[in-house]
Amino acid sequence: MNPVEDSILTETRRQFFARGARGLGVAALSSLMAEARTGLSGLPHFPPTAKRAIYIHLVGAPPQHDLYDYKPGLKDWYDKDLPESVRNGQRLTTMTSGQSRFPIAPTVFKFAQHGQAGTWLSELLPYTSKMVDDIALIRSMHTEAINHEPAITFIQTGQQIAGRPCAGSWISYGLGSMNEDLPAFVVINATHSHPRANVQAISARLWSAGFLSAEYSGVALRAGGDPVLFLKNPEGVPPEARRRMLDSLGELNRIEHRRIGDPETMTRIAQYEMAFRMQTSVPELTDLSKETEATHKLYGEDARKPGTMAHSCLMARRLTERGVRFVQIYQRGWDVHGNLPEILPSQCRDADQAVYGLVQDLRSRGMLKDTLVIFGGEFGRTVYSQGKLTSTDYGRDHHPRCFSLWAAGGGLKGGTVHGETDDFSYNIVKDPVHVRDFQATLLHLFGIDHQRFTYKHQGLDARLTGVEPAHVVKALLA
Repeated sequence: MNPVEDSILTETRRQFFARGARGLGVAALSSLMAEARTGLSGLPHFPPTAKRAIYIHLVGAPPQHDLYDYKPGLKDWYDKDLPESVRNGQRLTTMTSGQSRFPIAPTVFKFAQHGQAGTWLSELLPYTSKMVDDIALIRSMHTEAINHEPAITFIQTGQQIAGRPCAGSWISYGLGSMNEDLPAFVVINATHSHPRANVQAISARLWSAGFLSAEYSGVALRAGGDPVLFLKNPEGVPPEARRRMLDSLGELNRIEHRRIGDPETMTRIAQYEMAFRMQTSVPELTDLSKETEATHKLYGEDARKPGTMAHSCLMARRLTERGVRFVQIYQRGWDVHGNLPEILPSQCRDADQAVYGLVQDLRSRGMLKDTLVIFGGEFGRTVYSQGKLTSTDYGRDHHPRCFSLWAAGGGLKGGTVHGETDDFSYNIVKDPVHVRDFQATLLHLFGIDHQRFTYKHQGLDARLTGVEPAHVVKALLA
């Protein structure tokens, strides 16, 4: 029995025509491979303001009213119940739905005004406060997802159910790579310092290419051991032997492609070749010995410690400097259901100077104007306390109806504060920005019309922003 012949004999009429259509491209395979590296024909749709992005996702969701959304009137509401007219029957998580009360917990942290616009920011963000005129702060983000896994998946992929391409994969697919020796899309998981911080599980499906070709998946860069797994040659295998092996394996895969016509076979060849080139490029990338003392001081002393947020931000600058188009940084520990006054300051110390250093470093190198930096979580937190409330301790539950996020560079208008919430930071009262609007704006900065940027999947024209209405937030554009 020949499995190849059997598959041909049993294939349906639709499968036959689909296979034939794929085979038409074999003669022009080399040119198609070149196109995949440089992006899709017709993109960008219009001149972009961003060429690359660094997206820092704070897994667990930081509380907006302790950091960005100042509500001084809440001090008069301490330990009083949230009015039902404010909650208005909105959905609660199972972690607080059984509470007999919803006692309001004003922030224990001080706020002050900064920058030319007098933007209010928490004392926990002293470095962010120094660059407030560089950032666009959105105080009116909102989502439908109320639990972490679907909420993170939603803001990253446009759907609450896993299996779709994330934003980094979409942009890599549409615009291609700007370098030959590193992936177009790299993922870094940063550590956090507080041992009692509540962490959420995340997995590689968040940086998966979904139904796109696997070559558009994010490549995880590790802090310890080998930066990329399975990149080194096995002991006793010299580079020359590795090169001969890849040449032979590539020829076998090309034979297989001519017989079957599966485009993923050619993707496999391209990935093997990329891995071979990364054997040289990755060690150079991760060697920080040539970074100046002033650079380490800018990001903070933690920049010398692999895996920290400061080190991750410095690595993100080095990656984008070398032509990586999309860098995704995840940091866990922001899920402040309890012990918030103790844990939140630690999380902010991990991130505040590091991200400030990143933005200033990009600026000094002339890169900020076309590099987009994003900083935020997947939803907001409740104004009422989860569990026991005291004058010095409280926690906050999940809240999807409003949260804050900021971004800088890449064609955004610095010093902007967009959107307003009510006196309880519970509902949006002006200029709402849905997750889909955020995604449409992200693509717009890269010169992509989100409505025209589609991929045929299961008979549908799939896109990052889905089928619901989505709008570019033009007030954020420079």
